[in-house]
Parts: sequence; C-alpha cells; structure tokens
Amino acid sequence: MTLSDFNKLSTEEAAKLLFSCCGSTTWVNSLLNYFPFQSEKQLVDLATDNWYNKCTEEDWRLSFREHPKIGDVKSLTEKFAGKEQASITQATADTINNLAIANTEYENKFGFIFIVCATGKSAEEMLALLQDRLQNSIAEELNIAMGEQQKITIIRFKKLLPLADFSFLKVSQITTHVLDTSIGLPGKDISIRLKSFHNNEWQTIAQGITNTDGRIPDLLPSERNLIPACYKMVFNTGSYYAAKNSKTFYPEVEIMFNTFDDAHYHVPLLLNPFGYSTYRGS
Repeated sequence: MTLSDFNKLSTEEAAKLLFSCCGSTTWVNSLLNYFPFQSEKQLVDLATDNWYNKCTEEDWRLSFREHPKIGDVKSLTEKFAGKEQASITQATADTINNLAIANTEYENKFGFIFIVCATGKSAEEMLALLQDRLQNSIAEELNIAMGEQQKITIIRFKKLLPLADFSFLKVSQITTHVLDTSIGLPGKDISIRLKSFHNNEWQTIAQGITNTDGRIPDLLPSERNLIPACYKMVFNTGSYYAAKNSKTFYPEVEIMFNTFDDAHYHVPLLLNPFGYSTYRGS
C-alpha cells in the first residue's frame, strides 16, 4: 500500500489502521484532522507532535495497554526460542524464566507493561535492559516508554505502507559508540542512560544497551529532536568490566554535553579500565 492508496480509504478504515500503529484515541483523532495526508513526512511529523505535545499521560498509558502482553513463559518461548528469532542466538530456559519474572515485577511497579522497541534485540539484551529499567522512577520510565512507543509507531507505519517513501527518516538525534581501547574492540552490552535536568534533578529520558558494534543507533526515535539544552550520558562501565572479571577505576562514566539545534550529536566513548576520553563525533 502506498500513501496514495491509504488516502483513498474511508475515515473509519483509516482510523482503524492508525489505531493499530498507536493505541491512543486522542492521537488517532488528532491525526485524522489532517487526513488525507500530503506526504509521508507530514504523517510522521504530525504523529510525533501529537504524541509528545497533544497527548497526556492518560493517553500514553492507554496506548501501552493496547500492546499484546508478552510476559509469560509460553509467549516468550515462542518469541525467543522459536522460528521468529532464527537469526538471533536462541534464548535459554533460564533467560526466558527470568524475563517472565522481570516482566511481572515491572508491571507491578509501574502499572503498565514493559514497552520496548524489540526489533533486532536478543532475549539476553531484553533481559539486561528490563532489569536496568526496573531501577527507574515512574516518571523516568514513562518518558522512556513514550520514546519506545514512538519508535514502534514508525516501524508500524513502514509495515502499513510498505510502498511508501520513508527515506527522509533520520537516525536518532543523539548516538554513541563505545570502543574498549584496552582490547581494541567495541564495548558490547554496556547500559547507557540519556538524562535531562528536569524539576531540579537529572532524570533518565532514554535508555539502551550497546550492540555488538558498541553502538545504540536508536537511543531516541527518528524525527524526535530534543530542545537545545545540557544533557548527560551515563555509561555503566562497572557492570561491563565486572562481566569480564576485570577491575576498573571508573564504575560509571558521565559525559555532560550541550545541544544547540536540531543537528545530529554523536557522543563516542574511548574506554579502558583506568582511563577514558570523549569528543563530538560525526
């Protein structure tokens, strides 16, 4: 389906398909005010603006409830130990059991299911990220879940309109790359938090785990631009080196930086157990 095909649908049909991308009635109705859409970019821009600026906490939580709950052992086994994950190392029974337990703990603590853009993530990565996010406050986790939902919405747009042109989509405005200079390899499986100063304290607004290349390419949703301000990226280097049975002088590395506009900001970390450096990358 192209965008032109989508625009020929009735309002009721379009609403149903939009709701399948994001389960917020407020969000859908706000988008329908501009239906039919002039371009794919207008659709994404409106979706982003409506999600962050028109919807309320109630709308966000309602949207989370529309996600299928994948938290029990049976559904997790089908997802991570079956054909769906054929390209990724299959999960062990222990990992799946721990995921199920952590999912339940998460929902009990925050009042909504664990929302994450799972594309390309293994069960082990999901478990590490879930356990890290369990340490967040409710306010922090709501912010993170909002961003993850926005990533999912864009992916669903692409699936809904496979013949549409989404080539304008940019990478995350904030990206990072960790290189462990002590071994000359990427820093894999490092938990990273992006924080902003809000209500007189630093709060996590996005969170991820570095991939096999030491990168988190989607820390923020595509087309989501932060307001120019001071931000902080926190790298959990202590856990990274502990997993390698290695001591480190720095249990955590914090990099504070300013953004000035809507440009892309790459914040790399060159790391070893007893030193680190950073710079603005490209």
